[in-house]
Amino acid sequence: SRTNKDNVNIIAYKNMKQFLFFLFLQILTSLYAQQNLSDWKQLALPDTVGSWILPAEGKPAMPVWGHANGIVVGLAPLPGPRGLIRIYTPYLEYEFPEVMNFIAFEPIPKGSNHRGFSELEVSSLDPEERGKRFWSSNDSTAGLPSGPVYPARGVVEKINGEETLTLYVFSEPFDNGAKVYVRLRFFESRPYEFEITTNTYSGSVNLDYFITTATMGNKARLRTLFFKDGEKSSLNLWSGYKDIHFTPHECFSQQEMIRSWKGDAYFIAAPNEKDYSKAEFAAGTSEHWKFTGKTATQYWIQENPQEKLAGLVNGRFTYWASENPIPGGVSFENFELKSPFKNGEQFVFGIT
Repeated sequence: SRTNKDNVNIIAYKNMKQFLFFLFLQILTSLYAQQNLSDWKQLALPDTVGSWILPAEGKPAMPVWGHANGIVVGLAPLPGPRGLIRIYTPYLEYEFPEVMNFIAFEPIPKGSNHRGFSELEVSSLDPEERGKRFWSSNDSTAGLPSGPVYPARGVVEKINGEETLTLYVFSEPFDNGAKVYVRLRFFESRPYEFEITTNTYSGSVNLDYFITTATMGNKARLRTLFFKDGEKSSLNLWSGYKDIHFTPHECFSQQEMIRSWKGDAYFIAAPNEKDYSKAEFAAGTSEHWKFTGKTATQYWIQENPQEKLAGLVNGRFTYWASENPIPGGVSFENFELKSPFKNGEQFVFGIT
């Protein structure tokens, strides 16, 4: 008969096999991801299925999801930095793969004042790559990393009588110990916005906040915030600012925000320009910044907000990673809601 020592050895052997399998899987997905990062144009184009844009099935495919006639999101290896959800707005006459904005993950552990930065931290899965690896799933159980070019299809289903598209986006662990993912949900009747639900997965440190920040307000040159008692301009908040770095954050309480009759809090930003074609750019400004689409308002919404919900913005006078001034002066860059973390908290982001 087996001794206790035999049983311990068998368990240890099984645990070692499982560990080696997952290590091998991680190495394979990392190598495959690296091989394909520069080949996004060779990936299969997305399918249009009814109201939805979905990744192609059963082949290396572009990771894009959203409304066939509205807002669309994507992940690397599509053009842009790693560690960011891409936001596309073809209805503003700004065609894919040109990005209108990004969403970054910025978790703050309990008792800390320091954010994790999904765009800036070096990956632990893909050596020497800056930016955390994101991957997609059809459910909330995909805590193990997967490669980027076989994206989840997304789940199309009716919820309360309305057709929806749902997917999950996971991040590799942050340097501060945060392990987070979001659920993205699109509603057929709301073509220019999507819902973001924030969560942690197994092994994460406890969080005070999990901020999903819209990182690129300078693309649309957002300069005006709207509140129940009036407007605030970036040109007044940071008058005279001409440094090449970010401004400090400005913080606004939920009591200042516009509220719906149901009590939903709105944090709204818009450009102060009517015609983008009249902008004059400094010599050497990257073509990426020269937005030529229609003007639009960007917004965050939260239903039944917590008392400590706040809206935050910072600004830039020059474009990111350059000394080229932004036409018209300082504009908002990061644009976000900050609410004490609880699993399953919902936010809405839209551009219209």
